[in-house]
Amino acid sequence: MSLPETWIPHRREDGELVGWIEPVGDGFVPFDLLGRPRAEAPIDWLPAEETLEEIGIGYLADIYALRVEDGGWVRARIVEVSTTDIGVKEDDFGDVGAPVSSYRVPFPIDDRLVPFADAPGAVRSAFS
Repeated sequence: MSLPETWIPHRREDGELVGWIEPVGDGFVPFDLLGRPRAEAPIDWLPAEETLEEIGIGYLADIYALRVEDGGWVRARIVEVSTTDIGVKEDDFGDVGAPVSSYRVPFPIDDRLVPFADAPGAVRSAFS
């Protein structure tokens, strides 16, 4: 899936894209750069903007868990985000020369990529 036409880009004061806002009924739903809704129900426009600005983009540098083809979970980092797909690689723990696998997952993100703390099972890494 690609970016829905109804999503309106929202940028910080410095011009950095931090997400999108979708009109829904009489309110608005903010979506982060991974395409995840960041409000449980539609909210007013200003709170939608504030939500995206408070979240920022720092979560893109967090550690994630990626469900791979064998059904297991690997420790992963996001390396690229676009409105067509998301680039992910196994966490190399800062060793940029380490041989690790890379993956492409859909945008908006689905349940294959979750914050590390939310992994529903054991998470392996390239170094364990």
